[in-house]
Amino acid sequence: MPVEINRGHYGAHQFAGHLGLTRWQLRVGLEHGILPGPDLDGERWSARLVEQVEGRGHQVIAMFGDDPPVGSARAAARLAARVGLDVERRDVEVLVAQGDLNVISSFRGHPVYLLRDLDRLDPAAVRSVVAARKGPLTDTVDSGGAATILDWPRRTFDRIAGERVLATDRLGRYALSDIQALGADEPLARQVAEEKRDLALTKMLRSEDRIQEVVRGWLNRCAAYLDHETDRPPEIAPVSRAIRALTTVRAEIAKQQGSPS
Repeated sequence: MPVEINRGHYGAHQFAGHLGLTRWQLRVGLEHGILPGPDLDGERWSARLVEQVEGRGHQVIAMFGDDPPVGSARAAARLAARVGLDVERRDVEVLVAQGDLNVISSFRGHPVYLLRDLDRLDPAAVRSVVAARKGPLTDTVDSGGAATILDWPRRTFDRIAGERVLATDRLGRYALSDIQALGADEPLARQVAEEKRDLALTKMLRSEDRIQEVVRGWLNRCAAYLDHETDRPPEIAPVSRAIRALTTVRAEIAKQQGSPS
């Protein structure tokens, strides 16, 4: 729901909220000319201008969707899992160069892509690009490529490859057909998915512990200041960032703990 703010001007956060957009949606809306740039000091939008663009937030969402764009590495991983080939970042760049995929924006100087554009790509086009890069190695993959195709942690793949005694060629590469067969093994897929959830949860719990220590340290510095043990009050910005991070990680923990096993 759009955020209602009674003021004569809007910052980027308020402008995005008023239109019902996230910050990345605001950014691409501005980049693609759907939304106007700020008209006050190059940083803020006047109430008059905001009133004129009511409804354009829906246009931005219709054009770019709700899923944040991803960089080349995540784009390659998504395509790899979809087409069953070891797609690499350079393959994504080739797909862009030959007109099959659009760069929707950039983040920190790197191109980003919409998930729905990746999901609409013709699998044959992806296979052609990968085959052109790999040449006679097209029907084999190394451990890293296998893990990418399966969307497994590398250590998980190495362990299961050892357990299944998967054959390798003289270059230590696996047959692509063997890797695709692993991906089609539903009981194994469920087992690995559960392992991935457990690993992710463990990582998030450790992150929660670290953030909580930051907050506790800040509270200790507050107590020291209140008790006149120091003349310097603690800064607010670090604990504000920590609280936001803690809120995010706890939401992720709750999501993981609520996921079906």
